This record gives sequence, C-alpha cells and structure tokens, in this order.
Amino acid sequence: MIQLANIHSELLNDAQRFEIPARLFGLNFPMKLEPTIYSVADMLSPDYKGGVWEMAMLSNGGFVMFPRADHQFAVSSMNGYEGSMSATAFGICTNLFALSQLSFGDGEFAQTCAKHFHLLRDFMLESAEASAILRAID
Repeated sequence: MIQLANIHSELLNDAQRFEIPARLFGLNFPMKLEPTIYSVADMLSPDYKGGVWEMAMLSNGGFVMFPRADHQFAVSSMNGYEGSMSATAFGICTNLFALSQLSFGDGEFAQTCAKHFHLLRDFMLESAEASAILRAID
C-alpha cells in the first residue's frame, strides 16, 4: 500500500483485478484504456519492456496501474522532459497520459476517463515525485 497525506492506494488482489476495472470502465478497460496505457509506457520509456502491472484503488475512488518493477524508468516525454522515475511514478504518468487522451472522445467513457484523470491527479499531487510527473505530462 502506498500511503500519502490524504489519499492512499490499496493493491488489488487477483479477483479484484477483473472485477474493479470492469465496474469502473466496463469493456472499455481491456479494449481501450489498458492498451493505451501500455502504448504510452512504450512511447515514454526505452526501459519499458512489458511485464506484469500492479493495479490499485485509490481512497478517493480513483484507479491506477503501475509496472511491477524495482528499478527506475528513464522517461523522455514529447514536451522535452528527460528524467527518471520510480515504477509507481512511471505508472501514474502513463495512466494520466492515457486518461487524458481518452477523455477527449464522446460519450460516457470519455467522461469516466476525465473523472479518473482528476482523481489520479489529486493522488499524484501528494507524491514525492509529483514535480517530475507534472513536468513529464505538462
């Protein structure tokens, strides 16, 4: 569990890894959101080679995924940011990019992505790596 000042996360167990994303995003999770997160991860870091991702619920109702890794990820963003971040911060960054991108569509899924972008951003702002994430996504 990651504990920040006001918002905390709780890792999902195996059963919850299917139930919670389905409840939050429906079929759009495996069809749109999850592939977009992986695509953004591949685009942002040469260190990303796929693998298992953790999933967590946030105490504010948000959701986040991050690679199960103990190493730093070099990040090179299209806005010129160059740096490195932990697997958790890298996951937050990729989720924010994906949610933002998908929020510009039409309909309920786009609105859900916009809502989850703001919930995750609130969590991120309490992170020790908030400055790096903000520089990467801005």
